[in-house]
Amino acid sequence: MFLTISTTGDPERPATDLGFLLHKHPDKAQVFSTSYGTAHVLYPEASAERCTAALLLEVDAVALVRRGKGKGRGGAPDAALAQYVNDRPYAASSLLAVALSAVFSSAMKGQCAAKPDLPARALPLRIEVPALPARGGTDLVRQLFEPLGWTVGVEAVALDTRFPEWGASRYVRLVLESDRLTLAEALRHLYVLLPVLDDAKHYWVSSDEVDKLLRAGEGWLADHPEQKLITSRYLSRRWSLTREAMERLELVRLAETDDTEVEDIDNAVDEETDTEDRPVPLAVQRRDAILAALHARGAGRVLDLGCGQGQLVQALLKDVRFTEIVGVDVSMRALTIAARRLKLDRMGERQAARVQLLQGSLAYTDKRLKGYDAAVLSEVVEHVDLPRLPALEYAVFGSARPRTVLVTTPNVEYNVRWETLPAGHTRHGDHRFEWTREEFRSWARGVAERHGYEVEFTPVGPDDPEVGPPTQMATFSLNTTTQDTKEEKAA
Repeated sequence: MFLTISTTGDPERPATDLGFLLHKHPDKAQVFSTSYGTAHVLYPEASAERCTAALLLEVDAVALVRRGKGKGRGGAPDAALAQYVNDRPYAASSLLAVALSAVFSSAMKGQCAAKPDLPARALPLRIEVPALPARGGTDLVRQLFEPLGWTVGVEAVALDTRFPEWGASRYVRLVLESDRLTLAEALRHLYVLLPVLDDAKHYWVSSDEVDKLLRAGEGWLADHPEQKLITSRYLSRRWSLTREAMERLELVRLAETDDTEVEDIDNAVDEETDTEDRPVPLAVQRRDAILAALHARGAGRVLDLGCGQGQLVQALLKDVRFTEIVGVDVSMRALTIAARRLKLDRMGERQAARVQLLQGSLAYTDKRLKGYDAAVLSEVVEHVDLPRLPALEYAVFGSARPRTVLVTTPNVEYNVRWETLPAGHTRHGDHRFEWTREEFRSWARGVAERHGYEVEFTPVGPDDPEVGPPTQMATFSLNTTTQDTKEEKAA
């Protein structure tokens, strides 16, 4: 396997700075051992004007066969014939990607102790791969690299030049050029996309591959138009790993959209930390009140918006009157806990058809949430910054528009009844606010008026004559006359 990286320069910024970035001296030919052979790094040319580093990987074909018996345990899909004929020693694949990572690890991380400012500098780069398997052809090569800022030169290799009528093989010659990327970015692109194009890996893909993919894909994979294909192929089409990676990438995208950190968004709330009375926990009373309200309105298809760790979804699933239950949360950690709580991986087919967990932000409209009988926002609004409440309001009441919406939230007036809750503190550290009864009713009535709903209020928990109940619930019912008028205008 063979790959070259070239750059150009001038006396002020010599091209031989490539040696500093790669941590490999241009005057030396260096040798590195890998699991499947020997990697050589050498410089065919090295001057101030132009410098080229070459990575040559000599694959031990015998080791490849011995370690790669059986698909999935180190073998590629063609492993059945590996000991007779195999392209692995000659065509760029996951073997070369692993060698890139091992030999140029510091360069891939963007580290250069000798010249600390150098890794952040965009370079005029030219990368050549003479033989690359590309399941999907030249079009797929362009679809993968062009969105990343590369000018792509790709040529299909004929099956046999003596018989042109046989057409092209699955191999291509690839030339990538760009003056907008750093070397670290370029190496990370190759590390991910070489095995993606080959659509095979020489080793067993385990859960730690998700972390490798996200590290190498940082800054570009979350917004790549072929994100799903890249993720699926890189993880050898393992459905559970692909789903985990896609969920984490969606969290990255949402964090970038909000200009915040992933940790600030992935703030799963443990309902057990809620202030609860004994012996009947307030959380149980709240769920019972929600279930009763849903039954009273004949809801069968229900959204649990901000489902957290899945306590309400679990309760809904136990009642056969709820035919479709969708839990939505922005926190991937919360959804993972919910999936474990529900035992989704062991659930029977009929039961599994009733429930679905989705990652999404309630601050954005989502066409997946339209057409449901009811939506529940249980202890959710107080976790949203006040300036963002109008966005949540429109996403639920203006866009999704379920027939019934249930909203529960703490009553701040009741907080004085908890001796363990210090004065001036909210019930949970992530609460952005807690409303009085009048504040909640004022907000709810405004929402109802703006979006064509009627609203009524129900206390949840003991209704103290002085400070009211610990939890307050608003039940919004869509005004069918208003809805019919809107549908007629739309028609």
